[in-house]
Amino acid sequence: MNSPAPSPPFVPSEVEVRGASAPRLRLGRTGAVVRGKLKTNAPLAPLVWFKSGGAAELLFEPADRDDLVQLLGGLDPQTPVMALGLGSNMIVRDGGVPGVTVRLGKAFAKIERVDEVTLRCGGGASGILVSSIARDAGIAGLEFLRGIPGTVGGFVRMNGGAYGREVSDILVGCTVVLRDGQVEQWSAERLGYSYRYSELPEGAVVVEAVFRGQSGDPSVIGVEMDRIAAAREAAQPLRSRTGGSTFKNPPGHKAWALVDAAGCRGLRIGDAQVSHKHCNFLLNLGNASSSEIEELGETVRRRVRSSTNIELEWEIQRIGVE
Repeated sequence: MNSPAPSPPFVPSEVEVRGASAPRLRLGRTGAVVRGKLKTNAPLAPLVWFKSGGAAELLFEPADRDDLVQLLGGLDPQTPVMALGLGSNMIVRDGGVPGVTVRLGKAFAKIERVDEVTLRCGGGASGILVSSIARDAGIAGLEFLRGIPGTVGGFVRMNGGAYGREVSDILVGCTVVLRDGQVEQWSAERLGYSYRYSELPEGAVVVEAVFRGQSGDPSVIGVEMDRIAAAREAAQPLRSRTGGSTFKNPPGHKAWALVDAAGCRGLRIGDAQVSHKHCNFLLNLGNASSSEIEELGETVRRRVRSSTNIELEWEIQRIGVE
């Protein structure tokens, strides 16, 4: 007797959502049940700072690490996977994001103290939360995370930094769920950090990280965090629809100064504008499309190249289909 044909691998187009709050999905390859929140054709504009862009083909908020492992392990290998944090450094293109967008929720925002100077942090914890917990625990050296508008998973992947420090200065290691569902421990050295870059593979999701500082006085740490918060408020358009720093600083230069010298301060395409307050920030003044925001960025890059022969590199992620 012939053996039954194997079940086809799970692909987003085959998702069946049963109920808005707690959908259940059987993966064809493993027969496992996904327990987290799962939505098809989920708008991403409300979840990113620019408030623009299309929908995720599939948006998944895993219940825990095992839930994420089950889903990734059952996906067709060709299905793209992207992790979404606070959406603070991202342009979601108007055509939307194919494949699976993974958003780490409250289950991944836990923080615990390992020893006197070390914290273990979930990939969904914000920089503000991590730095505040460190302050209360008397752990110095993590204050700069107060100035990074993102989550642990995002700034570990990108070696996020602010006010003279980077994640590479404090990271001991991280736990990663790879694209195929395998769980690995990566040391800071293995990440191969450089400026706003790591060697984490495409589709990998950082679910936990360990940060180490040094002993400090909580009151002194708090003063430094307040200084960072005040400096950001004074210099950056934090109350606008923006995406954070748009371009990387070229060696020996500040991106904002190059943009300003090229005459781009206040430059506008539709409702997309270069900020007057800090011209390495792009703004959505109301109804800008993602294509207008990205076009404005490319216009700035051309003008800087023409006036200085310096090629600005995007720091903001640009994802999805145009």
